[in-house]
Amino acid sequence: MKFFNRGLYALILTIFFQTTLFAEYLYKDEVIHNPSFNIEVEKLGKELYEKTGISLRLLMLKELPHDMTIVEYEKEILKEFNSPTILLTFSEMNAKVDILANDSSLYKYFNKKQVLSPVASLVQGYMVAVLYARSWDDFVEMTQNSGGTILPLLAGKAKKGELLGKYSGSMFNGYVDIVEQIAESKNVHLDNSVGNANKNSILVVKLIFYGIIIFSLLMYLKRKYFVKKERI
Repeated sequence: MKFFNRGLYALILTIFFQTTLFAEYLYKDEVIHNPSFNIEVEKLGKELYEKTGISLRLLMLKELPHDMTIVEYEKEILKEFNSPTILLTFSEMNAKVDILANDSSLYKYFNKKQVLSPVASLVQGYMVAVLYARSWDDFVEMTQNSGGTILPLLAGKAKKGELLGKYSGSMFNGYVDIVEQIAESKNVHLDNSVGNANKNSILVVKLIFYGIIIFSLLMYLKRKYFVKKERI
């Protein structure tokens, strides 16, 4: 019986220690519950804080508290921190994503509008700007703030059983984007950064995609030119 009590006590301590250890930068996780996701966020968040003094905390919520907006909720959470802190918050049931800092000066280290942009690429940004910009300033802002790293992935369809993978992939992508922008602004190197490889992969996909479009357009024009030439 004593052995059982000691074993149970040790197990409780271990679980508590692990939860405490891995709950600093993935501050809340009511959605993913994936140890690997937890570890990667903690590793990157810890290095960012050690080298810049800025904490970037990720909140994965199932649903916002009743009668609270996502910004109101973030403001309540930020009251718990005195050091420079940025919250990246996702609420599954409310379909909301937001970024909020406890000091307005922190926004100069990253581009919030770009991170949360629904537009994934510069080419798409130009197309959206041409269609929807009401002024030159709108056009410039739409093109400069393209390259969203969260919403384009969240908006994508997920097969059955892949929903959590979509959530973790999109939010980690945005987390890495913010971390890298802060590190670059602070002129520090992050050993645990994975953003460059990720960006290169996305760039390759975009180049292949637009290459296919351009090739198809050239073939269409070529075919149309030869048909016209034969008629003449």
